[in-house]
Amino acid sequence: MATTVTPPPPAPATTAFAPLRRLYFVRFTFAAAWAALLFTTAHTLGPLAATLLVIYPLFDMACAVADIRSARADRGPLRGLYANVALSTLTTAGLIAAITSGIPAVLRVWGAWAITAGLVQLLVGTLRRHMKGQWPMIASGALSTLAGASFIAQADKGDATLGSLAGYAFLGGVFFLVSALRLGRTRPAERR
Repeated sequence: MATTVTPPPPAPATTAFAPLRRLYFVRFTFAAAWAALLFTTAHTLGPLAATLLVIYPLFDMACAVADIRSARADRGPLRGLYANVALSTLTTAGLIAAITSGIPAVLRVWGAWAITAGLVQLLVGTLRRHMKGQWPMIASGALSTLAGASFIAQADKGDATLGSLAGYAFLGGVFFLVSALRLGRTRPAERR
């Protein structure tokens, strides 16, 4: 009489992707809180809004640095992550200058950043697509480029506000949340 042993299903590969997954959860939490705060001041460019506008690309830069540290084994996306650090640094300087000129100038700088950072995110997500949790990042990068163009177009309107930036950040955070959840469900066999 032969005994058939069925192996247990593979355990989730959360340990391999744990740093990236945690980073994505942090990014979602930050984006949601940041968007809520910015939305309360969307019609004026006062001290709170100005501070929030400068903090966002600095936080993005810090997240890219953390991602670089955890991605050392996966060299494919490193150039894109370094590009993201440079873009966030330039955007911080650009926003500091734009804040003194008003909301339209802020929207133009943010729009240029959304386009370029979106392209980088699309590239990094594509290079990481074997992780299965990256399809939301790919979609987010593509949408970011479109949103950036719309911010630049909004800058030319007389009633431009910062409300669209709050919506953009929140939606980007949701994409990070979905990606984090998908990374948690990735199994070793799915990494190919």
